Amino acid sequence: MNFLDLLRALFALAFTLGIIGLAAWAARRYAPQLLAKLSAERGERRMNVVETLVLDPARRLVLVRIDDEDRLLILGEGRELIEPRGPGGDA
Repeated sequence: MNFLDLLRALFALAFTLGIIGLAAWAARRYAPQLLAKLSAERGERRMNVVETLVLDPARRLVLVRIDDEDRLLILGEGRELIEPRGPGGDA
């Protein structure tokens, strides 16, 4: 490998890394607006994930809001446990 081949390989590497960096910058700059536009076109959603807490590597606690009602879920180990509701619909 002569000096010219080495220089060509370094230029190709720098060009490739520059393209990747430019794509990352564009994604950070423009992706949130595109995602917001796509979600706005789908209409109002009834279910939202409010917060997530990792308990351990196998389990996760998730707070979900469904029609202005908060529900607490424990996800993991092949099963889902849902917070029990009270008799009047109160949790």
